Amino acid sequence: MHEYSVNDARSAISEMALGLRWPFEGRKQTDFAMKTIIAEQDGASAATVTPARPMLWTLVSLSLSMLLPSLGTSSANVALPNFAQAFGAPFQAVQWIVLAYLLAITTLIVSVGRLGDMAGRRRLLLVGISLFTLSSAACGAAPSLWLLVAARAMQGVGAAIMMALTMAFVGETVPKDRTGSAMGLLGTMSAVGTAFGPSLGGVLIAGFGWPAIFLANVPLGIVTFVLAHRVLPEDRPAPRGGGFDGLGTLLLASTLAAYALAMTIGRGHFATINAFLLLAFVFGMGTFVFVEARVASPLVRPAMFRDPMLARSLVMNLLVSTVIMTTFVVGPFYLARGLGLDPAGVGLVMSIGPFISVLSGFPAGRLVDRWGARGVVVGGLAALAAGAFALAVLPLMFGLAGYIAGIAILTPGYQLFQAANNTTVMMDVQADRRGLVSGMLNLSRNLGLVTGASVMGAVFAVSTAAADIAAASPGALASGLRTTFAVAGVLMVVALALAIAGSVVTHRHR
Repeated sequence: MHEYSVNDARSAISEMALGLRWPFEGRKQTDFAMKTIIAEQDGASAATVTPARPMLWTLVSLSLSMLLPSLGTSSANVALPNFAQAFGAPFQAVQWIVLAYLLAITTLIVSVGRLGDMAGRRRLLLVGISLFTLSSAACGAAPSLWLLVAARAMQGVGAAIMMALTMAFVGETVPKDRTGSAMGLLGTMSAVGTAFGPSLGGVLIAGFGWPAIFLANVPLGIVTFVLAHRVLPEDRPAPRGGGFDGLGTLLLASTLAAYALAMTIGRGHFATINAFLLLAFVFGMGTFVFVEARVASPLVRPAMFRDPMLARSLVMNLLVSTVIMTTFVVGPFYLARGLGLDPAGVGLVMSIGPFISVLSGFPAGRLVDRWGARGVVVGGLAALAAGAFALAVLPLMFGLAGYIAGIAILTPGYQLFQAANNTTVMMDVQADRRGLVSGMLNLSRNLGLVTGASVMGAVFAVSTAAADIAAASPGALASGLRTTFAVAGVLMVVALALAIAGSVVTHRHR
């Protein structure tokens, strides 16, 4: 009666959900397509199961779960000068409002991905959304800098859960030939959050003060929780396996904390304590690798990095995220102190790049599906390198217009890279490892974000040659911008070389 295969049904529903097309004619065919997927998943006959939840609303739910963590990052970045003024704290101290959030994500994202594989992704995702929402309210009510930092760390725990499990759900609901489009959709939603954060943050700070940037997350979190609870598929019984690697999680957390401290304390001056912390970081990473190679259920299995494709993808992801975070750490200070823009103006300019990402994210995913991931990765990295070098030169020549031009070159490259790289990593992952591998991908991204906020922030502070960056002259800030993005451009050249080398090796083995 029906001549549609399981793959036909999967493609049809995913394309409908992604807004591409609807090839089935009539409601009966629609119901059949949905039932076919459920039957294949549960091993039952299509005639004996109930219609699946609309795939469209499942992807909407996952998109909101991707939006909130990016909103939590971008809205706080634009307020860094305001935090410094409100709490009477130096730049290196208020950086921890960003770093605490990023560190919580980085140290836990692999663990929660594995925990989702073991205990159920739906229930853990709902916990993460709840924690993010409650912590956002606590951030808005924080009376001191370090209580705000603590609340931001808890917010980061919720964000880690949401980020790791969202990509894992995509692996379950979208067929391989549409993975690029799905990743582009999630990239678009992440960009929406990143774009909405600075613009909304600037307006809220000007009208209501800095607490409003956190309180704005609360109603969005409630909507996300309700929708996820209603439409996400129920958890299935998890296969029995190893336990949770608490020791590995603790080692990774303390090691990354030492790394971030080494890059932020001392107000940009490298002293004995910084060297000691860097040594602690190196020792901690060695200990972590040693432990992970011997525990029964490691947080990160070292053998994973023997796959050259995965290793290259993770390193490139780290380097790209470092450069992207640099724009959000350095940008507000240059725009506010160097060009004299008010908070609303800073937020508006900072939202230009993410707004371009919103427009380019989904088309980038379609390009991956049509042209293949490897070529798109190379093209994206080339644009990122050109944009980073443009930001090192054009603002000094043309001021605000030059800054915007550099961002306009950089941003489409980021979306091309993200859609292609995520597709390369996630396309062929086994079902019982999707949470773990998604966590690894997000770990590399957030290591890059920590590096951008700490190392590149330190490069910016040192290159201004000012005792306090908040009091640096416009000329000093322009010099810092030039040096910092020149370094960022070099990082993108390194990533581009890795991508080209990987493409050459793949071509030779065909």
